[in-house]
Amino acid sequence: MIFDFLFKRKEKKVTKKTKKISSKKPNKKPVSKPSISKKPAKLNKPKEELIGKISHFFPKVSAGVIKLKKPLSAGDTIHVKGHSSDFTQKIISLQIENKPVKRAIKGKLVGFLSKHRVRKNDKVYKVKER
Repeated sequence: MIFDFLFKRKEKKVTKKTKKISSKKPNKKPVSKPSISKKPAKLNKPKEELIGKISHFFPKVSAGVIKLKKPLSAGDTIHVKGHSSDFTQKIISLQIENKPVKRAIKGKLVGFLSKHRVRKNDKVYKVKER
C-alpha cells in the first residue's frame, strides 16, 4: 500500500543495563570513634562532711551566718555549695554574737567572712584533708 511507509516504524532495540540489587550490605568498615568513657576518671577529691547551712548573708561586709550541725574552728577549710554558689575557702575569722571565737560548737549561729556571695540555705561542708 501506498501509506505503508507511514505505519512502518523502525523498531529500536532497547538495551537496558540492569543492575542486580543485592540484599547484602556494602563491605564498608565502620569508622572507629575514639572511646570516651561516660564516667569521669576518679580524682583524689578530698572528703567533705556536712556541717551546716547558711542562714543569712551581709553583703556590705561580705559575711555569712552558718547554723552549725557539727563543730567548726578557725583555720578549717569549708566548701559552700548552693544553687548559684560553689566555692572553697579557709575560715579566717569566726564570730558568735559579735565576739571573735576560735571554735564554735553544734547548734550555734556563727558568722564568718566570705570571699563570695552566699545565699540562704546554701550547704556548708567541712573539707577533710588527707
